[in-house]
Amino acid sequence: MRLVVRLNAALIVLFALAVAALTIETSTMLRTTARREALREAGLMMSSALAIRGYTSTEIAPLLGEAMQHTFLPQSVPSYAATQNFLIPHAEHPEYTYKEATLNPTNPRDRAADWEADIIQQFRNNPKVTEMSGERDTPMGASLYLARPIRATAGCLPCHGLPNAAPKTLLERYGGNNGFGWQAGEVIGAQVVSVPFATATDKADRHFRSFLLAVVATLAGVLLAVNGVLQVLVLRPLRRTAEIADRISRGEEQTGAFPEGAGEEITGLARAFERMRISLEKSMKLLDS
Repeated sequence: MRLVVRLNAALIVLFALAVAALTIETSTMLRTTARREALREAGLMMSSALAIRGYTSTEIAPLLGEAMQHTFLPQSVPSYAATQNFLIPHAEHPEYTYKEATLNPTNPRDRAADWEADIIQQFRNNPKVTEMSGERDTPMGASLYLARPIRATAGCLPCHGLPNAAPKTLLERYGGNNGFGWQAGEVIGAQVVSVPFATATDKADRHFRSFLLAVVATLAGVLLAVNGVLQVLVLRPLRRTAEIADRISRGEEQTGAFPEGAGEEITGLARAFERMRISLEKSMKLLDS
């Protein structure tokens, strides 16, 4: 097998290994970055929901205290306010959702789905866990969720303790079957924010493909450059040296000069052949005389 073929085969194997390593590392890094960005987006949504809850609790609820004596106004409930607020952007971007999923809610729309109930149960089983995230498949593609536990506080018990102790206006609106029996400190639900993950991963995949194409193009250029240098500095001088040495071995007198200006090793080889030729010429003259 020719030297150039062997060298190219070795370079291609090395480049293939390098591309494989870069592929694994870059793909992992981009996916990790996409997940981090999606979680950051979910965290901002969660912070916004907490801000709405706090504003409702401190600013809105006190203003509705007197009206609540005559009719129950859900606008005074922080969880209701946060959920209603997110229905507006959700209408335009249905892939973004916010829900205060509850195992035993007063409002049926807040009842936890099966996968949300599993998250709530995990919070119940691990009281020290304050946040949880994960991926799940949805009809709109992969989704990333961020969840935090909802614990019943002493302020929740007047409405969610015993049914006979709950405000009459609340019972008139929602009935006395759901949303009661909560205990202070008990995990009764979870705030769950869902953001699209498929979009982030698609973007990461596009960047990855562009990066991979750039790497392959660069390595192909390097391979061509190496072949060019190899031809000029190694292969061409070697072929010339071999050709002249072959002519000398056949006794030809007009063989031309060995190549100069190549690498030190090849130039040294050419000079050695030149000395051999001079020695042969001297030996032949001595024999003739």
